[in-house]
Amino acid sequence: MHEVLSADQVEQFVTDGFVRLPEAFPRELAEECRAFLWRETGLDPDDPATWRQPVVRLGGYVDEPFQRAATTERLHGAFDQLVGAGRWQPRVGLGTFPIRFPHPDDPGDTGWHLDAGYQEPGEAGLRVNLRSRGRALLMLFLFSDVDECDGPTRIKAGSHLDVPAFLEAAGEHGVEFFELCGALDAAGRLDAPARPLALATGRAGDVYLCHPFLIHAAQPNRGTTARFIAQPPLDPAGPLDLDRPDGAYSPVERAVRLGLGHS
Repeated sequence: MHEVLSADQVEQFVTDGFVRLPEAFPRELAEECRAFLWRETGLDPDDPATWRQPVVRLGGYVDEPFQRAATTERLHGAFDQLVGAGRWQPRVGLGTFPIRFPHPDDPGDTGWHLDAGYQEPGEAGLRVNLRSRGRALLMLFLFSDVDECDGPTRIKAGSHLDVPAFLEAAGEHGVEFFELCGALDAAGRLDAPARPLALATGRAGDVYLCHPFLIHAAQPNRGTTARFIAQPPLDPAGPLDLDRPDGAYSPVERAVRLGLGHS
């Protein structure tokens, strides 16, 4: 298969924790999906007076346009390069959709965090473990053009390398999400000043492929149009293997090992 990402892009993913894949799905398909989502909101795209909240969240959709957006050859090729062929599960659809509108109110959801991957039976709270159970990648699907004013997702470049040390001692059981974010914050690693700020800007049809441990945050939309993205996980076929006898580590695994100080 033709490699979608260059060697430099793969290394950028390992060190920065993310890579933007331009034209991951067709722009015309993004427009079709966006029209569907507008109808789901019940709001008028041509009347900002109807945009009464700073953010509206829609759940997942398995309708055919979203299936096509999630399963392009270009995306699948990039998944193989970053996660490893046979180590991820194809998506059926997409979700959730945080739609951000220009609005004076605080959206109340702009804190720095990383996404959790699973929940243990009988326990409250979502968890994260070193082998990233339940999450192979975080993905940001852009269904509208997003510039610096439109509330792009904020990313702390390289922050995924700070997380493994906080998970190593917890083993397979991992750490509860809020406990982990609290520990990172107390250590100055949640909004680490030394980690450069990047913004997930781009054109409709672009997708950001992010390491599952990447620290990121929302922000208000200060533009003039609504911002449409989906932020689904890529589900793994199994947990990361950080001690492969053949050394055939995926870039996701290499980054975790790098964060632990292993070559």
